[in-house]
Amino acid sequence: MSSLKKYIGDLQVSNRWYLLLSVCVVLFFVSFFVSLLFRLVFTVTMLVLFFTLVDYILLFLVKGGVTGHRIMASRFSIGEDNKVAISLVNSYPFRVTGYIIDELPDQFQVRDFHIDISIALQSRSVADYNLKPLSRGEYAFGSLLCYASSPIGFLQRRIEVVEPVVVKVYPAFQQLKKYELQLMATSSNTVQGLKKVRRLGHSLEFEKIKDYVPGDDVRTINWKATARSNNLMVNTFTDARQQQIYCLIDKGRNMKMPFEGMTLLDYSINACLALLNVALLKQDKAGVITFSNKVNDIVPAERKNNQLYTILETLYKQQTDFKESDYESVWVTLHKRITQRSLIVFFTNFETYSSLERQLPFLKKIAQSHLVCVVFFQNTLLEEIHESTPDNIEGIYIKTIADQFAFEKRQIVKELRRHGVMSILTTPQNLNVDVINKYLELKARQMV
Repeated sequence: MSSLKKYIGDLQVSNRWYLLLSVCVVLFFVSFFVSLLFRLVFTVTMLVLFFTLVDYILLFLVKGGVTGHRIMASRFSIGEDNKVAISLVNSYPFRVTGYIIDELPDQFQVRDFHIDISIALQSRSVADYNLKPLSRGEYAFGSLLCYASSPIGFLQRRIEVVEPVVVKVYPAFQQLKKYELQLMATSSNTVQGLKKVRRLGHSLEFEKIKDYVPGDDVRTINWKATARSNNLMVNTFTDARQQQIYCLIDKGRNMKMPFEGMTLLDYSINACLALLNVALLKQDKAGVITFSNKVNDIVPAERKNNQLYTILETLYKQQTDFKESDYESVWVTLHKRITQRSLIVFFTNFETYSSLERQLPFLKKIAQSHLVCVVFFQNTLLEEIHESTPDNIEGIYIKTIADQFAFEKRQIVKELRRHGVMSILTTPQNLNVDVINKYLELKARQMV
């Protein structure tokens, strides 16, 4: 009995079957007036019922079925296309047609997703699609349902191919390899995005003495070593290592602002991850602090093998709130927890000059002990309004307000510089490159 209930629950009737039965009903009605049609309609109806029974036997009683699995990464990257492949195997002794329904996570808000399939007998078929998540966190995939039909096509059998699964969406870790390759290519002039910075003298850290080769700077010749070995020897230097780089990520209400489906917090986390990955490649220590109305998560700056993974696990679950960010608590935490002079990169957003004035005293205090760089965002919508030409009074009024906001952004940069605080005013799409460039510039100038 339970097996029968299961078969009935998995049974679906196709539109073709309803259409044929509807035609038969209409012809039966007509046959009351045209008696010659009755025998023909009766025969067609019996054939439809017979093939329906045969179709049921093929789908439910004949040995076979459709099996498969999802092929996808164990974690997704936010803001990027993540490929999902569905591998299906048909073990029926006939070709299977129909469609599959993948119950996508609620975050995508897709309720009519399906893929048509046609699988030859005893063979495999692969269908794939891309998903682009716009928020971090856990994404719950539901069941993968296959609605299989035999060549007759009157009935469909619903088969649950894959059970529900949960996938975590992390910051854009797929971009890390791209920046690693660009970083290795910074000695050439063909790198796109990352700029080459002229070095001002030598780094403070001596690396080794080596034989002179044509092209070496003659100013680095070590005359004592040359006299001992009777060969020209030169000193080589390397970037200062083991410096502490902290990314401080503001999770207050200013970071809730959206841009192309993602919040400013999402862009900041992606840039933070890219920057700290480069810092670790440069042999520096990387750490993270998140804060809002209080300091939340703290990952101390280290150079451990799994440091980037620890940072990734900390950042993927961060969310904004609507509270006012407390820079005083940040200053107290830095004063207590970070005693070594470090590069502090604030990812935040100041929309008005008055919003900076409230936090400037604490930024000045932090800058007394650390090298501080504040990263905040241009409002791209206001930039578009600034570039437009209004044709009415309302347009002129809006453009004037936009120009005022743009002017205040530039004033914020000047005010920060006046108090010894560096700043990066950028757009969300250019954030990663601008932040990495600033770090490389500071390394080249021996400020880190």
